[in-house]
Amino acid sequence: MKKRKKDVSMSDKHKENLTADELNKHGHEKLIYHSDDNVSLEEINNTVPIPDKNAGFVKTMLGWVGPGALVAVGYIDPGNWVTSIGAGANFQYKLLTICLISGVVAMFLQSMCARLGIATGMDLAQATRSHVSSFWGIVLWVIAELAIMATDIAEIIGSGIALMLLFHIPLIAGIIITAFDVLLLLLLMKLGFRKIEAIVITLIGVVLVVFVYEVVLSQPVWWSVFAGYIPHMDIVTNPSMLYLALGIVGATVMPHNLYLHSSIVQSSQYDRQSVESKKTAIHFSNIDSNTQLSIAIVINSLLLILGASLFFGQADAGGTFEAIFESLQNSKIVGAIASPALSVLFAVALLASGQNSTITGTLSGQIVMEGFLHLRMPLWARRLVTRLFSIIPVLIFAILYKGNQVKIESLMTFSQVFLSIALPFSLFPLTYLTSDEKFMGKEFVNKSWIKWSAYTITLILTGLNIWLIYSTLFA
Repeated sequence: MKKRKKDVSMSDKHKENLTADELNKHGHEKLIYHSDDNVSLEEINNTVPIPDKNAGFVKTMLGWVGPGALVAVGYIDPGNWVTSIGAGANFQYKLLTICLISGVVAMFLQSMCARLGIATGMDLAQATRSHVSSFWGIVLWVIAELAIMATDIAEIIGSGIALMLLFHIPLIAGIIITAFDVLLLLLLMKLGFRKIEAIVITLIGVVLVVFVYEVVLSQPVWWSVFAGYIPHMDIVTNPSMLYLALGIVGATVMPHNLYLHSSIVQSSQYDRQSVESKKTAIHFSNIDSNTQLSIAIVINSLLLILGASLFFGQADAGGTFEAIFESLQNSKIVGAIASPALSVLFAVALLASGQNSTITGTLSGQIVMEGFLHLRMPLWARRLVTRLFSIIPVLIFAILYKGNQVKIESLMTFSQVFLSIALPFSLFPLTYLTSDEKFMGKEFVNKSWIKWSAYTITLILTGLNIWLIYSTLFA
């Protein structure tokens, strides 16, 4: 067999162990093949060096930074933008408390994912599959795949609109162009996982800087901003405010993030056989994810503050991405700070957010396919299939409604509804598995208060999502 170039979809070690059934007659990798390997995301698993025990705290912490950034991407994805800006435009700063609560809940659940991955050496998909039959494994895989595609729809729409706003490309053409970002991901995978983490952190930084700048220019009433983090009874008594609050909470925890985090925390080279090494890995992984999720809370808060300070009383001006883009350069709406530069910065941030989602969506798809079905697929094929299935409904909408952005953005609402449906199918297994002492081990199983807090949060989120689904579809 001729020596082949390194394939981004598999490690060289795994290729050497492929059977004849897993290669075609020319010795090339098959598109889909079976694998009994229990290593999650083999290409990156146990590949990132960490500082030795004698390193200082800062150096050690920097060695663990990265996975949390990929997780944070799901919390600032384009699907959340209009909701946050709309919440500010309609109710000023009162829903900032919901941004804070949602972020804290996210930290709690993601910490359970990190502990599951590090303690067991399995991701959430693998762990769930080990406790269910083949039939339910397939059912859960289908639900997880559809959730990833629903997330991809928001990214496609956000990136397509950003391209339209920045380069005056027709929306339909912009949507088609987003299909080719698979090539971008393949290039990034060749650079190594640490490079991917650095790029994601940079793009998050771009989004953060843009909105800090725009919020400072918008001159919000800061005492009202801080008061917004104090819970208000209006959130419960005002049906419209309650609906938006549920929209923020219900869409905060993304199913694919739970699978993703439980896998990528295993990229670091900690000692898999040492309890103390695992405890250290969990400790620093939680610091990493909590820090990155704190930044996500800040970004979502900035979006809401921007909506409140610029669009309060004229909610239609912040109703769509294009409306926000146009409003930022309209002095009649935003006052003296109106500038084309503000609009361009907004579109750049939207594009950065969309491209970040490309990376996390692909990795999540690989995790659930390998975990639930024990099947592997080359990364280029994995990304292409996911993207085509996601882009088809968006293109159909775009063609039917002749590029009408309002109609196309409504598709994001329905994608968020499906994410709400899919969420319990990952939350309940996560809570059950991390509370099972035989599975997790005595050192890592949920403490009693964590267990019951997790079940309470899971039930509340499920109930809120059911109400949100009903309100969105039928109210």
